[in-house]
Amino acid sequence: MGTGGITFNAHVVSDKWHHKHVPSVADDSVLQRDIEELLSRWGGLQMAVKNQWGGHDSLKKSQELAHHLFHLFSQSNVITVEEIENLLHESLLLSFNTEIEDGSIEEVAEQLMILHEEHLRGSH
Repeated sequence: MGTGGITFNAHVVSDKWHHKHVPSVADDSVLQRDIEELLSRWGGLQMAVKNQWGGHDSLKKSQELAHHLFHLFSQSNVITVEEIENLLHESLLLSFNTEIEDGSIEEVAEQLMILHEEHLRGSH
């Protein structure tokens, strides 16, 4: 990979996928699974994992990101999309030495925000 990280173009999920896979949920295990599934479809993160840009434990680091997002959503009802974007950006930079500048961080953050909002609606 090189020491400077990498920038590339990787799109995330289609609207069709979103509407098919993002029901209202009240069950935390469903939210956890949906977060993991969304991240598993994020080309940028998956490229970093596959190429072990985070070292031999790259898969574990991606799982920790999913867990961190789940924990964030579980702890607070008030989260901004900017907070999610910052968390994703920091995680990729610190864990994988990778910067993604193709708009996919923002797209993933928006999809995660929708998952969070659907979870909140389902649990009330």
